[in-house]
Amino acid sequence: MHFRAEAIVLAVRQHGEHGAVVRALTADHGLQPGYVRGGRSRRLRPVLQPGNLVLGEWRARAPDQLAQLSIELIESHAASHAEPLPAAALEWVTALTATALPEAQPYPRLHAALSGVIGAIAAAPAARGWALALARYELLLLAELGFGLDLGVCVASGASDDLAFVSPKSGGAVSRGAAFGYEDRLFPLPSELLSGGDADWGAILAALRITGHFLDRDILADTRTDPRDARNRLVDRLKRAVA
Repeated sequence: MHFRAEAIVLAVRQHGEHGAVVRALTADHGLQPGYVRGGRSRRLRPVLQPGNLVLGEWRARAPDQLAQLSIELIESHAASHAEPLPAAALEWVTALTATALPEAQPYPRLHAALSGVIGAIAAAPAARGWALALARYELLLLAELGFGLDLGVCVASGASDDLAFVSPKSGGAVSRGAAFGYEDRLFPLPSELLSGGDADWGAILAALRITGHFLDRDILADTRTDPRDARNRLVDRLKRAVA
C-alpha cells in the first residue's frame, strides 16, 4: 500500500517512546491509521493536533500491516485549541469520527462536512456560529452509518406538515396534532436541524439533545473507546455560555 492524500487528523495515541499512531480522515481512502516516527517530538506535536489538515503519505508492505505515515502540515487549528469552547468542540467531533467510522471506507460527504464544521469553529467569533453545524454533522454521521432519522413525514399519520417532535424510539418525526397529550415523551424538533441557517440557543440545544440520544443508542453504546465524556463537557460548556 502506498498513497498520498490530504487528511484531517482525528486521533493521536502514544506508541513506544517516541512514536505515535495517528488516525486521519481522507476523502478517497476513508479513515486511515498510520505510525508516525517521532510523533511525540517537539516538532511534530503541534502538527498532530486533532482537526489539523495535513498531507500524509502512507506506506505498508501488506494490507494488514500498520502503515508508516509521514506528515506535512497544511493548515493548523492551534488557535481554536487555545479557546475552551472551540477546543471542546474539536475534541468531540474528531473523537466521534475516529470512534464511529470503520477503517478504509470512504465517506466523502462526511469528510466534506467535517472540514466545514472545523472551518466554522475556526472562523466563527462565538459558539452560535458553529454549534448548529456540529449537530447537523452528527445527524449526517448517523445517516451515513445506516441510522438515519426519518424526519420528512410524521411517523404516526404520514403527514408532512407541522412536524414538531421526534420519537426517541423510532427516530421518526411526529406532527403537532399526532403528538397531542404525549409531548413530554418526545423530543422537540427544531426546524433548523434540517434546514440549517441561524438558530437561537433553544433550537441548538434541542438539536444536540436529539442527535446525542441517537448517537448514544446506535453508535457509541458498544464501542471500545468512549468519547461521550468529551461531548458532555462540550454541552455543559455551551449551556454555561447561554446562562
